[in-house]
Amino acid sequence: MAAHVFSSAAEPSLLRLAGEGGSRLRGQFFRPCPVTSPGRESQALSDDFDFQEGLKSVKTMLHQNHKDKREVMTNIDHLKRLCIDHYFHDEIDEAMNTCLDLVHSDDLLDATLSFRLVREAGYDVSADEVLRKFTDVNGDYTLDHSKDTKGLLSLQDISNLNMGEESLYKAKEFSRKHLTSAIEHLDPNLARYVRKSLDHPYHVSLMQYKARHHLSYMQSLSSTDTKMQELALAEFQLNKLLNQREIQEIKRWWMGLGLAQEIPATRDQILKWYMFPLTILEGQAFSRYRIETTKIISLVSIVDDIFDVIATQEELSRFTEAIKMWDLAAAD
Repeated sequence: MAAHVFSSAAEPSLLRLAGEGGSRLRGQFFRPCPVTSPGRESQALSDDFDFQEGLKSVKTMLHQNHKDKREVMTNIDHLKRLCIDHYFHDEIDEAMNTCLDLVHSDDLLDATLSFRLVREAGYDVSADEVLRKFTDVNGDYTLDHSKDTKGLLSLQDISNLNMGEESLYKAKEFSRKHLTSAIEHLDPNLARYVRKSLDHPYHVSLMQYKARHHLSYMQSLSSTDTKMQELALAEFQLNKLLNQREIQEIKRWWMGLGLAQEIPATRDQILKWYMFPLTILEGQAFSRYRIETTKIISLVSIVDDIFDVIATQEELSRFTEAIKMWDLAAAD
């Protein structure tokens, strides 16, 4: 196979170490570099929406509400669930101290939401310590919190961040039990949101799917600011156009490679190959990674087909030896 089978275009580093200089309890972790503006896909957006102005409007809103700690956390939560938080890394970093201040709150929603946000950000906070005040001497959650729907939803969310903590095992069981029983008594929009949250938990689902689900719920609330919703809708459109462009590039590469013609029995499943990196490498910053990873997956798929349905035992032995040698001349 030709050595230039993969694109050799140089890519800038897309990872940076967050939290240099550090804050209290800050863990060391990597994240994609912040995307400050969309790519050429933004030209296809409606003339009625200016993406840069949309970013500025949301940033202004975040700074205006910085004194209300519950509002600060709620806004960060919305940004994350709508998959637009990568535009607001600085604002989210500034709000982490607010979250840390509420980790030991006596309010179930404040404590669990702040705990989730700081754990996602890499802080070392014990779930058992945070949740102890909501349990009895046996570590079981008290019924005082069984009617707090939003608090239970947040408790259900953090149960999916369990790192072996007993309190989070019990949190999952307690929150699911009482949320399930409460669904038939809730407002229809909230009931739908709770049902989908239980069926497709936030941390174990595709983020773009959950973002559409969360946006629909936000649109049903009269109290929410539409600036964030408008930006999320524009982001959905940008991602759709970007994904389409990536698939087109992969298809051109695949057709130019010619393996589908040389080995007709191989599977031609570009979309299936692309879905793997799409689900784990989200956002504009990982566009090149998605493309190159799809190419690797396609070649692995071809090798799998060769072993399963195409080659004879003798051919497989010779093929394996050629791979071990890693000599291009062996292809002849």
